[in-house]
Amino acid sequence: MRSYPLNSPEAAARIVALVLISDGHVCSSEFDTLKQLGAERELGLEPNLLPHIIHTLCEELLLGGYASGTLMCNVDDSTLAAVMAEISDPALQRKVLRLSLAAVRADGHLADGEALVLEAARHHWKLVDGEEPGAAKVAHRLAA
Repeated sequence: MRSYPLNSPEAAARIVALVLISDGHVCSSEFDTLKQLGAERELGLEPNLLPHIIHTLCEELLLGGYASGTLMCNVDDSTLAAVMAEISDPALQRKVLRLSLAAVRADGHLADGEALVLEAARHHWKLVDGEEPGAAKVAHRLAA
């Protein structure tokens, strides 16, 4: 998987994209929510670049030897750690987590893959419960 510059809009958007694809499909309600929140602007992306980043991520996962099963089945801890390491700015980390949580909430269902990516972000960025709205619910959902 390609590397993006540290704290770049593309690195931040890739994490949101990973959350979006982690349940096996991207709902229009998730895109609508991100659009309403101005996610591309918030992340510093050019308009209409988020779909391209999602497409690129899917291609990389398919071409990177991850073609068996779902796109997420071979996204292991080291891959998640590498992706999360590209965002070191605490304000950007919270922004990515806030946008990701909003997208997850859009369809009213927290899938296992979504919870996995969100928990990886919280773990690698050393965010504690209460630092971001909804973060405690994700942790509780994983513990259940």
